[in-house]
Amino acid sequence: MVHTYQSPVRVYKYPFELVMAAYEKRFPTCKMIPIFLGSDITHEFKSEDGAEHIVERRCRLNVDAPYLLRKIVGVDHVIFIQKNHLNRRDRTLDITAHNESFASRISIHEHCHYSVHPENSEWTCFEQDASLDIKHFFGFESTVEKIAMKQYTSNIKKGKEVIEFYINELITEGVTHIPPWVGPPEEREENPSQDSGLRSRSDSVGSQHSRHSLVLGATAASILSKSPTVTVPEVVGEPQVTIKTDMSTDKIDDDYIARFLGHLTMMEESQLVQLRGLLQKTHKGKIPKDAHILRFLKAREFNLEKAREMLVHSLAWRKLHNIDRILEGHQPPEVLEKYYPGGWHYCDKEGRPLYIIKLGQIDVKGLMRSVGEELILRHVLSVNEEGLKRAEEATRKRGYPVSACTCIVDLEGLSMRHLWRPGIRALLRIIETVEANYPETMGRLLIVRAPRVFPVLWTLISPFIDEKTRNKFMIYAGKDYLGPGGLIEFMEKQYIPDFLGGDCYCDVPEGGLVPKSLYQEELVDKSPEEQPLSCDSLYQTAAVVKDFPHEILIEVPERGSVVTWDFDILKGDVTFTVFLCRQSRPSEPHHQHHVSGTTTGVGSVQYIDKSMMVGRDISIVEPPNICRDGDSVQGSHVTSQGGSYILQWKHFESTKPSFDFPLTSHKSKVMYHTELLPSAAFRGSMTSLQSCQSGFSSLSAGTAASGQSVAGSSCPSRTLAVPPR
Repeated sequence: MVHTYQSPVRVYKYPFELVMAAYEKRFPTCKMIPIFLGSDITHEFKSEDGAEHIVERRCRLNVDAPYLLRKIVGVDHVIFIQKNHLNRRDRTLDITAHNESFASRISIHEHCHYSVHPENSEWTCFEQDASLDIKHFFGFESTVEKIAMKQYTSNIKKGKEVIEFYINELITEGVTHIPPWVGPPEEREENPSQDSGLRSRSDSVGSQHSRHSLVLGATAASILSKSPTVTVPEVVGEPQVTIKTDMSTDKIDDDYIARFLGHLTMMEESQLVQLRGLLQKTHKGKIPKDAHILRFLKAREFNLEKAREMLVHSLAWRKLHNIDRILEGHQPPEVLEKYYPGGWHYCDKEGRPLYIIKLGQIDVKGLMRSVGEELILRHVLSVNEEGLKRAEEATRKRGYPVSACTCIVDLEGLSMRHLWRPGIRALLRIIETVEANYPETMGRLLIVRAPRVFPVLWTLISPFIDEKTRNKFMIYAGKDYLGPGGLIEFMEKQYIPDFLGGDCYCDVPEGGLVPKSLYQEELVDKSPEEQPLSCDSLYQTAAVVKDFPHEILIEVPERGSVVTWDFDILKGDVTFTVFLCRQSRPSEPHHQHHVSGTTTGVGSVQYIDKSMMVGRDISIVEPPNICRDGDSVQGSHVTSQGGSYILQWKHFESTKPSFDFPLTSHKSKVMYHTELLPSAAFRGSMTSLQSCQSGFSSLSAGTAASGQSVAGSSCPSRTLAVPPR
């Protein structure tokens, strides 16, 4: 596997010629680079006018690798071929290096480029990229790769430190200026700005320049500093066009990163630069801001490929739904302005924009029946877009990176009415959409005045919130939310809202019940069985991943018992099948798949082994039924014999577009409840299924007393479960 590294552009705030003189002072030996053992010139070329100087060298570098590895490979040093091309006319230096030792086993290539800052001729830019491909290395591929990664992160600053050390040494010696190259008279007429003067000891420096030429580049030394490895000196870069800077739009520099993005390790900087470069190639220059790219890298632990996949899906989602223009002339419906109890309120102590929502005062049913789920979702998205905009403005004003927002959620008034099933489903959809498209935008979430019913809500929604995001939640019950450890720890006292016991007026809407006169007929669900979710959390959630179906085992003691199910597809498409085991089942599921880093805390469970065959080991008693995203399905099966029955949800590939653009096409989510009714509860009619043990108010039609199965409809059903009696 080829590992590539690319550093941001790093700027030396000194003229190109002074940097070149400092670069040469390191050779032929340098106490700061002890691994360099020497070099032999294999080719040298100087142009007649002195503008170009090309030197190719065969360099020997010490192998600082584990003793055992050195003994196995039988060498104490390695050979690198390095070529320097100095163009004094253009004021550039290009350095290329590759390994000669073990070239058939390891391939190391590096390119460095020194040039004049595009907007400031008194500064010098340094850029670098490198690649490492370990094909075969005596069975030590992993060890060599780890050495390379470790050395890359530990030595990447060394190059800049060396250059700055010798620049300071030159200044101490009195060399403060070295003039640019001066060409023949005819060229000078064309370039009258060239300076022919020389200050202080520049003659001696010039002679040194010609004596030593330009030996081993800073990066070539870094590459070899720890065994065959890749390391790079620090480099500077060019801020992005979104921030008013002097650098070009296709470069990013280390000063800009520190000022606008925050502290990043060298590997993190490299991943940011590489992902930015990939997007420039695939998105025709229309790429998001660096802070936005960085959020996706952080969300995927700086795994380049995973971050790219997540980000490109999000960019497609933004394009599909015109999210980039959601704030242009955005005016929420009057109902939302008056009854959606959320709004912005100053900032926290770290400068993050602060959003307050009185979730306990929201009328979920009223809002959904008056404006619909789609408008509520778009309003939430507009709040997130506003948050990104405010964070960017805070970064500009405060002089340090502000990348996220803080949210206060007031739960006073939360009750069982908020656990209305369509409302919970809409909330889960909002969470999924925000998690997939606005990662790392939540700096902190403070939940205050949490009532006794809150654990029920938390149980329903927490599996769908990423673990990193959950770690940012702080929950306060009762009135202990103001003192030490409370809001005062995160907010200035003068900004604590009045309704939370502070002195600051907060104009966030109060919320309250939406008048039924504002309901829209087409949005009203007229199902008579509709009820809110029960307080004992009947429903469970599960991730259904490609190749890892989710299965429920139900042991049926006798013929005539009825297996019932009620489930909703929260994301993606699935097929639902019911099996009967013909052999004794294993005491435990043979596999449990937990999805790492996903927003669900419940993984898929399997009881059917791949070795099992239909007809021999298992029978299909309910054929596969395709269930689409958002479907609500109820059904039952009257058993013809006792035994082990398995209900299976399996991921189904679908290209059906939806507003909830999927993070990945290989994952679905299901919320389900199953129940087994004894044969005594079934008296020959479907109405008899509504016994004291049944959690369902209605099941699919078509069941006969003869014992035939009843399959759940693949179309969305609005028949909902009632609380157990």
